[in-house]
Amino acid sequence: MNIGVLALQGAFREHVGMIQSCGANASEIRLPDQLRKVDGLIIPGGESTTISKLLIEYGFPKEIEKFALSGKTIFGTCAGAILMARRIDGHNDSLLNLVDIDISRNAYGRQVDSRESEVEITMAHSFTFHAVFIRAPVIQYTGPDVAVLGTYKDKAVLVRQENILISTFHPELSGDRRIHDYFLTMVRSA
Repeated sequence: MNIGVLALQGAFREHVGMIQSCGANASEIRLPDQLRKVDGLIIPGGESTTISKLLIEYGFPKEIEKFALSGKTIFGTCAGAILMARRIDGHNDSLLNLVDIDISRNAYGRQVDSRESEVEITMAHSFTFHAVFIRAPVIQYTGPDVAVLGTYKDKAVLVRQENILISTFHPELSGDRRIHDYFLTMVRSA
């Protein structure tokens, strides 16, 4: 199994390390044609406006859409969640528009308001996960086909819609592999 990690900007190295620690191969993705060589894709956290501009400049949007529509699994964290949301800050101007969620940028506050907190996760079993929130977005609404897998202060922070997994926090910074293991399970069953 080979997992692609979008490597245009943001926390891609940390995701590569986490995927490798889970026993899978990880490839840094810098060009759209590299998507043909991977079984799953991670769109990391970073600066969503910068990543968005680079995705457009390199011609990624249609290729990522094809990747998702082919049934392959995508995991978006923080900025990746923003890019894949249907609506951002109440507007239908999402770049990728892959998940039926409304998301608000930096809704927990500015950089100084970033935090580490315990979140409740329910997948095959329930557990507490030590989450790192950095200028994190907030999911304000989830559509009927979106499963909420994790919450913090009564807000969804980890959701799944079919072959797409979304996290508003940075699981790659926690040292805990359970969410990446879940993503790899999704990739295997796709």
